[in-house]
Amino acid sequence: MKIQIAVLQTAGVPGDVEKNLAELRATARAAVADGADLLITPELFLTGYNIGPLVHELGRTDLTAAAAEVAREERIALIVGLPLFEDGHHYNVAVFIDETGEVKNTYRKTHLFGELDHTYFTAGNDLVSMVEFRGVRIATLICYDVEFPEPVRAAAAAGAHLIAVPTAQMAPFEFIAEQVVRARAWENQVYVAYANHDGHELTLSYVGRSRIVDPFAQVLDSVEHGTRTLTATIDTEVVDEARRANPYLDDRRSDLYETPQVSPAPASAVDRDSTQQIRTA
Repeated sequence: MKIQIAVLQTAGVPGDVEKNLAELRATARAAVADGADLLITPELFLTGYNIGPLVHELGRTDLTAAAAEVAREERIALIVGLPLFEDGHHYNVAVFIDETGEVKNTYRKTHLFGELDHTYFTAGNDLVSMVEFRGVRIATLICYDVEFPEPVRAAAAAGAHLIAVPTAQMAPFEFIAEQVVRARAWENQVYVAYANHDGHELTLSYVGRSRIVDPFAQVLDSVEHGTRTLTATIDTEVVDEARRANPYLDDRRSDLYETPQVSPAPASAVDRDSTQQIRTA
């Protein structure tokens, strides 16, 4: 199975939901014209990431419904980053909305980064959050999540073909986009779509460097700075081919990883003598 994806890199307008919705609609319309089935936006795209307490105020509004209207009217599936207030907690989420406007999945960021995340958000607890869309299994992570091997490996083991990663990656962490993202794709034989902010928000300078990487760690499309929509074809047969060529998932020793067996260190000569004394006492 194949789908065409689009990945948006943009500075957006921090704190201005209406302008960001307008950009979402314009980008979605252009992506549809280019043949895309799915558009992926950066982390907290609809509000901005580093906007202080305003993120809580905006998270109490129904941003998901506004994004769903865009998906339905433009006839394209979306993965949209936004804040969500739910059950007394504020979450940093990415919502998967299909082309009919139906919400298929809401992923809550599980690994909170630094003071900013810990100040404004509660961590989610679902390690794998996946949707099957037109025969392609798509898992979602958010920014810092992809820097841990476990979430990507868990999604791959659950059958994911594509890991979508809305991101707000700032300086000086350019190497995450340039090296870590490719490593995650290679070691798990999955596509990784890394959608970052660009420009500045308060004290943060974003590194851009959005990219789409295939299961052989080849960069299919990328951009350093500026507003741009990347495109690539996600092909499940390529995932299958990569897993035959590089069978990490088959060859892993999960029996060792889940309950590590630590061999005792060799006893020193003094320890051996002491043990002998105890035994013969």
